[in-house]
Amino acid sequence: MENARYYLLALFVIIVDQWTKWLVVTSMELGQQITLIKEFFYLHSHRNRGAAFGILQGQMWLFIIVTIVVIIAVIYYLHTEAKGNALLSTSLALILGGAIGNFIDRLFRGEVVDFLDFYIITYDFPIFNIADSALVIGVGLIAIAFLLDSRTTKET
Repeated sequence: MENARYYLLALFVIIVDQWTKWLVVTSMELGQQITLIKEFFYLHSHRNRGAAFGILQGQMWLFIIVTIVVIIAVIYYLHTEAKGNALLSTSLALILGGAIGNFIDRLFRGEVVDFLDFYIITYDFPIFNIADSALVIGVGLIAIAFLLDSRTTKET
């Protein structure tokens, strides 16, 4: 199967995401913060019942429905549009792994476990997790893939 490596990448993201969340839930009190790099990077046990940046708090059914649609769309595109395009396939695999990682939290915990907390100069960036990182990187790679594809299309 041509896409097996991309499903393995998605599975890797899910495993690392769930393992790190399990470590936070079992090793830290809710709200506890551990300094890793003073004034820059902390582990901060946090829960989020909303979407990115805490928006749409408590809209669990909306997130479940949207995530199911996203998972179906990503799998469809992985098998159709991304065929033979390693960059697009990798980006879709990261999105798939990230979406499923947070989906698991919503289904079984009723909230998403976040723990990566960065301060950039004086700005406290919203706390996030491995699944969120995979989603952001995946979307960024899709943008790059589309830019490269549009340049190739213009040149021909």
